[in-house]
Amino acid sequence: MKFSVTLLLVLAFGQLFCQKRLSIYKSFGGVVFEMDSTSISSKQVSIILQQNQKAYKEFKVAKRKALVGNIIGFTGGLLVAVPLISIVAGGQPEWAYVGAGGVLFLISLPFSSSFRGHALNAIEIYNSGVSVSSHRIRPSFHFYGTGASLVLRF
Repeated sequence: MKFSVTLLLVLAFGQLFCQKRLSIYKSFGGVVFEMDSTSISSKQVSIILQQNQKAYKEFKVAKRKALVGNIIGFTGGLLVAVPLISIVAGGQPEWAYVGAGGVLFLISLPFSSSFRGHALNAIEIYNSGVSVSSHRIRPSFHFYGTGASLVLRF
């Protein structure tokens, strides 16, 4: 019983010292989020940012902008594809669809840029709350004979 309470306390307090910094960088398809050299999804970033309400609100704004931009961009892509498909099928293409699709695609670009800006701002807000000298607790279990030990390295 005493061991389990001690282990629970060590793990609970370990989370306070193990906050890791998030990073964001641009890629060909948008942005990539990283934590501790591991790529994480936008949904995982959202869960992590719930610890800091200001950063979480900013990230929600970013995700809303991305959703609007993605919908408009996808619609523009469909409008460009319709005449191309009709050409392949041997029909008469409606070139007005290509123009409308291009305009919608151009309208979606500021939303994408706004998403990157808000997401970067949210990551900076979160990282400002994470101490630079955060400790990393690395637990390791060692088994020997009929016993076991837990080693915590700071």
